[in-house]
Amino acid sequence: MRHSIAVTVALCAVLLASTPAWVQPAPAIKSTAVELPAGDALFSGGSSADAINNNCLACHSADMVLNQPTLPRSIWEAEVRKMIKVYRAPIDESDVPAIVEYLVKVKSSD
Repeated sequence: MRHSIAVTVALCAVLLASTPAWVQPAPAIKSTAVELPAGDALFSGGSSADAINNNCLACHSADMVLNQPTLPRSIWEAEVRKMIKVYRAPIDESDVPAIVEYLVKVKSSD
């Protein structure tokens, strides 16, 4: 019995002994150029777009918003409310109707 314990301890010592590590070469890191769309475009519409330009462009490009599907007024209203409540968008309550109206005008299925 002592012999088998001694053999087991010796085997464990051999297995746990320092062994050379298998080191993989470091991957080559290359810079990649990425072209992003221009983010300085405003919503068109003059003063009717003031509320959406002043509130929504802080987080979204005009193109991103205008590439959304056409939706009914109720969904646009819910989306603006979600931006305020969930994502903490600092949209003044008095600007919500004008933002929704703009979205309904340009992207509504109503």
